[in-house]
Amino acid sequence: MKKSLVLAMAMALGVTASAYAANPFSDVPAGHWAYDSINKLAAAGVIEGYGDSTFGGDKLMTRYEMAQIVAKAMAKGANVDKLAAEFADELDNLGVRVANLEKKADNVKVTGELRYRYTDSSNDGNADNDLRSRLWVNGQINDDWSYTGMIENTQDFTNNNGDEKTEFARAYVEGKIGGLNVTAGRYNAFLANGNIYDAKADGVEVSYGDKVKVTGFAGKGTDATDDASFGNYCGGELSGAFDKLNLAAGYVNFKDMGIKNVDTNVDNAIWYVGGDYDFDGNVAVSGMYLKGDMSKDDKDVTGIGSDGWTAGLTYKGADASEAGSWGLYANYYDLGGMTYVAHTTDANSFGDYGADNQGFKGWGVGTNYAFAKGIVGTVAYYDTQSKTQDKDNHDNIVWADLTFTF
Repeated sequence: MKKSLVLAMAMALGVTASAYAANPFSDVPAGHWAYDSINKLAAAGVIEGYGDSTFGGDKLMTRYEMAQIVAKAMAKGANVDKLAAEFADELDNLGVRVANLEKKADNVKVTGELRYRYTDSSNDGNADNDLRSRLWVNGQINDDWSYTGMIENTQDFTNNNGDEKTEFARAYVEGKIGGLNVTAGRYNAFLANGNIYDAKADGVEVSYGDKVKVTGFAGKGTDATDDASFGNYCGGELSGAFDKLNLAAGYVNFKDMGIKNVDTNVDNAIWYVGGDYDFDGNVAVSGMYLKGDMSKDDKDVTGIGSDGWTAGLTYKGADASEAGSWGLYANYYDLGGMTYVAHTTDANSFGDYGADNQGFKGWGVGTNYAFAKGIVGTVAYYDTQSKTQDKDNHDNIVWADLTFTF
């Protein structure tokens, strides 16, 4: 820890070092400039050293290690608003809620994203390109609740006519009720790690637990086309985080899906189990198995595939906050038409919103790179084909985008 930070944090605790016991660190002698401050912080439980009676003052400290120290200082009542503001993201990941950072007159934060995207599909022979702008507004309601809203503008340049659409695309609250974590409103529902559904929804999600978590959710899919419906859904998930291994199993029941005014009486119940394993912080593998049970007019649907699986491999990954960071990823899909509603992939999934969902199989590879802080580019290639109605229906997609965040 730098000299100024040690002194400032010790002063923020507002108690003299002489009130505490002797300094516990063997590598900080009594004549050291930071002796009194380190003595005080250790006695207050703000710093712990490395477990071998050393402080390690010459070692580099990660942002997460610093965030842990800030969190402990905050718990002791220290006034560390500027440090809390600097490490707000890390503190949030540690479960520490920071309110009224830097004593601002308001508690609203605005962030944004600008993305240019180009895609070329062999299925329709067309190249598409668009520009998407998103403005996020985050407001702290109180110590336990926050609000998030998002305005989205999309300009489609595909037909050289600049088709444009602006909408208030997200509006939801997050907070705690007792020991429950709650999200409610219009948000992006991410069911089964996106293998079942990754799109807007009007709904509520409630979870309990930390390393082992129970989650329940219900809502209405709102991101289909004008003439189709994702229907209503409800379900639950049991998940666990065990060091490098994450596991999850769950169930989602969709009702009243399909093409509007044609077959919106399609229901689909999907079970899933999956997990991922992080080998060394750089390489990770994932997989999931899904099983669907679809009916139309209370009669079982057949012929579109009731089960499927996916597998993925990732190496590192671009981080918008770190220039020069990069990553690679690869995925394989073999999914029946009953196993997904709005799949997270950027490949052609041959989905038709209900009993005509064809299912798909194929693969995709991609890479991403942070050209500078806040500027990330992605290039990917997908090769997929329909599994049922037209097995010769094959598609190759080239995808490229450049995203600016602030």
